[in-house]
Amino acid sequence: MANVTELETITIEHRGEVDWLTLNRPDSLNAINAQMTKELGEYFDRLFNTAEVRVVVMKGAGRAFCAGADLKQPQVTGGEPSGYPFGGGYATQGAIADIYVKMRRCPQPIISLVHGPACGGGFAFALASDIRIAGESARMNAAFIRVGLSACDMGVSYFLPRLVGASLAAELMLTGQFIEAPRALAIGLVSRVVPDAQMEAAAQPLIDDMLFASPLGLRLTKEGLWAAIDANSLQGAMSIENRSQRLCAHTQEWAEGRNAFMEKRKPVYGIPQPV
Repeated sequence: MANVTELETITIEHRGEVDWLTLNRPDSLNAINAQMTKELGEYFDRLFNTAEVRVVVMKGAGRAFCAGADLKQPQVTGGEPSGYPFGGGYATQGAIADIYVKMRRCPQPIISLVHGPACGGGFAFALASDIRIAGESARMNAAFIRVGLSACDMGVSYFLPRLVGASLAAELMLTGQFIEAPRALAIGLVSRVVPDAQMEAAAQPLIDDMLFASPLGLRLTKEGLWAAIDANSLQGAMSIENRSQRLCAHTQEWAEGRNAFMEKRKPVYGIPQPV
């Protein structure tokens, strides 16, 4: 039986080496409030040094992935309500923004299962993930610009152009228009679209293949992939590759992986160790 951690706004189901992270404010379409910001920030902080967790699946409870910032609930700054439903000061902004940095920095691949609305900061959760699977009901947008803010928020101006290119990113960010599942698939924003009820099943083969990889190899592949995207040259990207490959080649995981391949069996890597 899976071990479940239930917090006020999120639930983490620990299924072996996989954490199934559920945004759990269904009555507000899983909108991000101060408590969710705190709980997600602490979760991704811990995750960085949690070698036993190798993959994270992120999803939303109820009929939405995440509707973005909770505009109805006042933010708190310095222990006192700011008087505004959003924008409780630079500290509040930074605390929310740090979640997306932590998602990209953590060594575990993150798969987002996106159904229903994924707006603003919820859209950014999907963008900061490594793989996105959309349910047929998925509707995503950079909602910030439709409520008097800039669409350059929560990493969207960084993630989105890298995923779909500058022109499409500009269209989505300057208008705040929704992009639905079929078009999201066509432009490469998501890797597949399935009926909502089949999202978990669609993720499972990906999870199985990731767990087939060695713990260090999986970690360094995520790190190297995103470092290479940001690299300013081929040589810079290959320097990262060379470092990662030499690190992997000096481990028992490499010996086990090679032997398992030659013997046509599944590798057994043992308990993952922090790097």
